[in-house]
Amino acid sequence: MRWTAPLLPARLLRRYKRFLADVQLEDGSETTVHCPNSGRMTGLDTPGARVWLSVGKAGRKLPLTLELVEAEGGLVGVNTMHPNRLVEEAIRADLVPVLSGYAEVRREVAFDQNCRVDLLLRSAGRPDCYVEVKNVHLKRTRGAEFPDAVTARGAKHLQALRRQVELGARAVMVYVVQRADCADFSLAADIDPAYAMAFEAALAGGVEAHCFACHVGLDELRLAAPLPILT
Repeated sequence: MRWTAPLLPARLLRRYKRFLADVQLEDGSETTVHCPNSGRMTGLDTPGARVWLSVGKAGRKLPLTLELVEAEGGLVGVNTMHPNRLVEEAIRADLVPVLSGYAEVRREVAFDQNCRVDLLLRSAGRPDCYVEVKNVHLKRTRGAEFPDAVTARGAKHLQALRRQVELGARAVMVYVVQRADCADFSLAADIDPAYAMAFEAALAGGVEAHCFACHVGLDELRLAAPLPILT
């Protein structure tokens, strides 16, 4: 995924109300930008941090969007809307061997009990494959962790995927780490024990789990190498 226009550098002043952040632009002016992330953004919301912003379409109430934060010497993507697109692009380009060979890729398909799966993969003669994508950017030690806040919705998705396996389909959780400085991935059970339990139950029930790092740059954002999942 290439940025459609050069990102604007700025300094973070504060992040608040989950979806808002105040920044200082290079010319010294201050403005409020959209922060497309409902998590805690632990370690990524430090005042003074260098950040990069994308410019949206004319007419938006907040034309600038927070995209990248510099942390621990590298860039971290904080826009939770991007992982779905990254995974879809990689699947269509046949760059994800564990999800290759499907003729049809559909987005946001309703299934189970009032749920929508991020991607539904289909091919004649193969079970449907339900793919749920989660954004990851929490790093407390050497590895990436999920979630960074309690997510009842995330646990609900795991349970829904498990039920699809029981019905004969294939179900896959894909965790996308929007940073390149993590050695592995694990569940943050201390933050959300219910999600960790749901994850273990889903794996026991046949749901697959895969994790990928990202190349995060000022030119593009793309899926990179797989990361081992520690269970």
